Amino acid sequence: MKRKILFSILLLAATTVAAEVVNPVQWSVEQTAQENGQLQVVFKAVIADGWHLYDTNIGEGGPVPTTFSFSGVQPLSVSTSKQPQTIYDNVFEMTLAYYTDNVDFVFLLPDASAQTVSVRFMSCNDTQCTAPEVFEYEIQPVVQEAADSGNSLWMIFWFGLLGGLLAIFTPCVWPIIPMTVSFFIKRSSSKNATKDALLYGLAIIIIYETLGLLVTVLFGASALNEISTNAVVNIFFFLLLVVFAISFFGAFELTLPSSWSTALSNKAHSSSGFLSILLMAFTLVIVSFSCTGPIIGTLLVEAAGKSLLAPAVGMLGFAVALALPFSLFAMFPKWMKQLPKSGQWMNSFKVVLAFLELALSLKFFSVADLAYGWHLLDREVFVALWVVIFMLLGFYLLGFFHFKHEDKPQGISVLRLMLAIISLSFSIYLLPGLWGAPLKAVSAFAPPMNTQDFVIQTQATQPHLDDLDAALEKAKQENKLVLLDFSGYGCVNCRKMEAKVLTDERVAKAMQDYVLLTLMVDDRTELNEPIQVEENGKKVVLKTVGQRWSYLQRTRFDANAQPFYVKLNTDGKQVGTPIGYTPEVEAFLNWLE
Repeated sequence: MKRKILFSILLLAATTVAAEVVNPVQWSVEQTAQENGQLQVVFKAVIADGWHLYDTNIGEGGPVPTTFSFSGVQPLSVSTSKQPQTIYDNVFEMTLAYYTDNVDFVFLLPDASAQTVSVRFMSCNDTQCTAPEVFEYEIQPVVQEAADSGNSLWMIFWFGLLGGLLAIFTPCVWPIIPMTVSFFIKRSSSKNATKDALLYGLAIIIIYETLGLLVTVLFGASALNEISTNAVVNIFFFLLLVVFAISFFGAFELTLPSSWSTALSNKAHSSSGFLSILLMAFTLVIVSFSCTGPIIGTLLVEAAGKSLLAPAVGMLGFAVALALPFSLFAMFPKWMKQLPKSGQWMNSFKVVLAFLELALSLKFFSVADLAYGWHLLDREVFVALWVVIFMLLGFYLLGFFHFKHEDKPQGISVLRLMLAIISLSFSIYLLPGLWGAPLKAVSAFAPPMNTQDFVIQTQATQPHLDDLDAALEKAKQENKLVLLDFSGYGCVNCRKMEAKVLTDERVAKAMQDYVLLTLMVDDRTELNEPIQVEENGKKVVLKTVGQRWSYLQRTRFDANAQPFYVKLNTDGKQVGTPIGYTPEVEAFLNWLE
């Protein structure tokens, strides 16, 4: 009784503390995701001089202990950065444990679920105590997509690198090599010949990388996904690739005004220093654009839906591949004599590229078709067109036909034979897709299985509903969890997940315990009534279904990449940690279970 009275007096005296010391204990928090999906949360307490913070373990009848309350999952383990000091307190007539200066409380959580942590504590000095205080911290969900994002950027870089290598052998780029050699032969007497060649390569990289950075800066992260699934953009690139393919087949020649390249070339020869090298690099860009344009456009649109850095990373890969050989030829102009002359082989390469551009153009049309629900290019139509395109490519390589402007091939090379085998084999592989075979190798490009009229595969997991409220109600009735699948019609990784992971027999069985709700963030269907919301201090009007789901993903789950999977209970609260692109069946299955 005596101890309670004395403690009450101390608490009443705490009202005077604010005038002397404000917040003698300052808190900060650090959270770190572990490789195994667990989360380490560290609460750091900095204690003012002369004050102390009581330990978490204080006996009954003593001062208020430091208490941590977790609203969600409970810690697996708790530790501190140092041992507490102990002293026998005559007021409380018991031994008390406390900390001075600073101390870290370290918690290991089983996952990184969003939740609130409340810290109730009091601090004292030799004469007085503060009233019990509460510090709250919101644990933010940690999305397991950092590595996937890095992998995605690497894929974009390699895609750009491959595009740059292809561009080197196009009829628009190959003839520029003699021009480059001629330009640098005149400078070969200079002591800085090697330096000039390296600067030439650097100038090419700068020009193309500037284009990638401009796309990033002008549009920003939130608009990039809009661009990648915008009907106008995709139809434009579809038509662009078709026109270029027809041109490469030999119907007509596409070139930029020759006066542009001539003026730049003359200016480069009359200038000196880095300016002349930069102008020569611009000449390369202008002259080659009629061939590199479709490659660059495809690269930028594909990169736009990945991340903020993807366009710049993709252009870096393209520029490096294109700049390297030009720098080498500028450094060693004698290598020019060893190059094969342009001729029939280059025209054949041009035709092969035309077939590939024609096939790729369908991907752009498909994105617009899916996003707006036109149903003009459903899966079986897409697959049928690809079967025909790659079969014709194989026949062309075997010499079964040639175009009017070409000479009839006198026999075929081993390389053409091998490429023909690959093309025809690929065409035969696609054939079962006409009747619903999964075609996992091209799942990233073909429309989803739910657009197929006849489907052989029975393990495909289809969304149950398309409305969150209906999904929650269904989950309550069936006593299940809701699995949110944030996806997109233009999302390549989403198609991969659907074809390789969600159709797996074990995954399909595990997902029977969930009500699956697939939300397409690029669905262009108009809402019955626009929704006005606020984001980042600005009023935003959501006009389409996709905008509504994209806003939900950004604001509630702090993520903007697809695919993105979230588990919800019947009250709509998040369960566990969200997960991003996870192409390994075992990893996704472990997350589900």
